[in-house]
Amino acid sequence: MTILIDANNTGRGNGTRPKRVLILASKLGYQTRGFAEAAEKLGVEVRFGTDRCHQLENPWGDDALALHFENPREAAQEIARAFSNGVAGEKAFDAVLALGDRPTVTAAYAAEAMGIAGNPSGAAEICRSKLRQREALRTADVRVPDFLSFAASDRLADVVARVKFPCVVKPLSLSASQGVIRANDADEFSEAVRRIRLLMESPEIQVLREPGTDRLLVESYVAGREVALEGLIAGGRLRVLAIFDKPDPLEGPYFEETIYVTPSRLPAEMQKTIEECAGNSIRALGLTTGPVHAEFRVNESGPWALEIAPRPIGGLCSRALRFGADRISLEELLLRDALGMPGGDARREIEASGVMMIPVPRSGIFDGVEGVEAAESVPGVTEIQITARLHDYVAAWPEGSSYLGFIFARGDSAAEVEAALRERGINRAGDGRAGGAECLPVQPTDIPAAEEVTGAEGRSAGNSPARRRRRRIPEPITHLVNVVSQVDGRGQLGRLLVHAESAGEQAHHRHRSQPDDDGRQRRLDQSEPRAAANSAG
Repeated sequence: MTILIDANNTGRGNGTRPKRVLILASKLGYQTRGFAEAAEKLGVEVRFGTDRCHQLENPWGDDALALHFENPREAAQEIARAFSNGVAGEKAFDAVLALGDRPTVTAAYAAEAMGIAGNPSGAAEICRSKLRQREALRTADVRVPDFLSFAASDRLADVVARVKFPCVVKPLSLSASQGVIRANDADEFSEAVRRIRLLMESPEIQVLREPGTDRLLVESYVAGREVALEGLIAGGRLRVLAIFDKPDPLEGPYFEETIYVTPSRLPAEMQKTIEECAGNSIRALGLTTGPVHAEFRVNESGPWALEIAPRPIGGLCSRALRFGADRISLEELLLRDALGMPGGDARREIEASGVMMIPVPRSGIFDGVEGVEAAESVPGVTEIQITARLHDYVAAWPEGSSYLGFIFARGDSAAEVEAALRERGINRAGDGRAGGAECLPVQPTDIPAAEEVTGAEGRSAGNSPARRRRRRIPEPITHLVNVVSQVDGRGQLGRLLVHAESAGEQAHHRHRSQPDDDGRQRRLDQSEPRAAANSAG
């Protein structure tokens, strides 16, 4: 996608051509569209690079360059070859931005190759590995959980002897809390490791060719509240854009996020301590330039660094942030900052805001939504975006990493925003916690629980170990999200109803072709991946 519009010369580089920015993203979706819209507004030329298959010739009509982010040096060289204009002294781009974790290292190498501002490639490499990041932070005396790493093939009895419970087990490189599991004892630890091993061996993960998939990280569980910090780095110095509270307790066993609200309601002194910890963390990691998203646990000991990522907040969560008198988007702010344009130093608006990431209560086939208009009419709710695609398989955490959609709210206070995002008297996924969703049973499926599914070669697919684990077909569910806590004492005015087939039904459907709306046949297990907007944080 190339966008070139002269907006009163605001995006001009040297007076003869518009400024140019390269945006690297694993997939093109809502987040990249936000940057394209901001670039159009500013008269900036933007090009995209993604890690889709290079054998497909511009399948989406966006002219994005196909790259392999698992080989960042080679991807950076491909960028240099593809965009070299042969004009002495003229850079191909004025800035490069990475969206999501995977492209961050490629972005750093590309910036070095083009001689433009960016994070050192070594720093980006450290941030990409949870283990190396922990080691660098601990060496710099930044407070992090105790940790150890082990090979997935190691004898678990030997590993358990080194573990202090409760602990959290996670892969080295996945994001959005995918594969992150709490374990309170040796049995839970063994089950967590087994489950993460299966995830890392899945085709969806193997195709990414991520480094370190054969190793796992174990951290001591740190009790406390969790917050997220959004910032910009210039010359190694951090400018805090926002601190988000995560009001739902993230205690495990899985760590799917739900609500972000800003400004933070933590005491001013604690917020200052979080900002100092974030600044110490980016210096320890060697980050120097651009957006940063950081996660912390906060308790009586102070902030604990959980994750420092040199990229902006994920998914559609950036829509909860607006800046300056004109209330520009985070995407526009980042472009202005990266390109040295006026307005890059704008501060966040005073109004409180927040976002709910609509949870996935159980894995299944996403089959529709009802009640969006009623939910949008709730006071305080400003927008609802359902980003999951109809008839796509949606995985719940810890195997999953994509939400059903996003609900946004604004108000005079953070408490008011949180109340608008919450529902009254309904527990999240039936686990006894407040937080926006409930699983309600409906009629059981009519697919026999012991039905054998025949594979393409005529043999019974139900005899394989993977298939035997899916032989029991649970009931489908209705996912209820009520986006109002109370209005005039009545409450429950708006709701979203999301019907999802059970994982067992999904296993059944994956072995038969499904017609599209236009009558064409496709297989659900060969459908294109969901847009990157579904992931967050």
